[in-house]
Amino acid sequence: MSQTNKVALVTGAGVGIGRAAAKALLQGGFKVVLAGRDLEKLQKAIVTIHGTTDNCLAVACDVGKPDQVKKLFAAIKDKFGRIDVLFNNAGIGAPAIPMEDLTYEQWMNVVNANLSGAFLCSQEAIRMMKAQSPQGGRIINNGSISAHTPRPMSAPYTATKHAISGLTKTIALDGRAFNIACGQIDIGNAATEMTEAMAAGIMQADQSIKVEPRMDVDQVGQAVLQMAQLPLETNILSMTIMATKMPFVGRG
Repeated sequence: MSQTNKVALVTGAGVGIGRAAAKALLQGGFKVVLAGRDLEKLQKAIVTIHGTTDNCLAVACDVGKPDQVKKLFAAIKDKFGRIDVLFNNAGIGAPAIPMEDLTYEQWMNVVNANLSGAFLCSQEAIRMMKAQSPQGGRIINNGSISAHTPRPMSAPYTATKHAISGLTKTIALDGRAFNIACGQIDIGNAATEMTEAMAAGIMQADQSIKVEPRMDVDQVGQAVLQMAQLPLETNILSMTIMATKMPFVGRG
């Protein structure tokens, strides 16, 4: 199948990493479905990345809600007929407060968006990928640096991102028989709205506040495209892309 007939879905696509990935995938020849909670942001993103009604589709969807996820994939099938790449990117964090002060609702909001959302979207993608011809496809999960190492006061975000690592490996294992590849991209300090606090100064492990270097988010988009363009017999199981000077390796 030629690249121009391939279809990619990006969740959390209205801003930041999701929009950068949608842009890179579109420029790489994919038809792109942009999903997120805010339809207006998605439509603006399509204009920003120079998409058209022929090669892009915006669908409002809360990925933590099963009925909305089913409607999302029905819209993809109706518009493009198949799915070749799913980038599970949608995610949120909770307030940076002591774990014992978090409410159950704050915890579950993060679990639903970051973990249940990736699970539900992967379920639907796997169903389509198994049934379509040619069979198969690729799922890419946004794990984050927090899939390896937490920041202070980040229990819900860190727990869900560690769980994404297990989900990635399970999908990679269970998908083998159906030509479904699954990999994870762990991103550190991409310059987006979400990381503006890092440019101003963010809490470190020793409770000090330090400015952290960030990287151009378009580099992340290119990394997602690199994973997406591989033939299905090849898989990047895990990729870490980060600002070179961010305090992650060693003791910072």
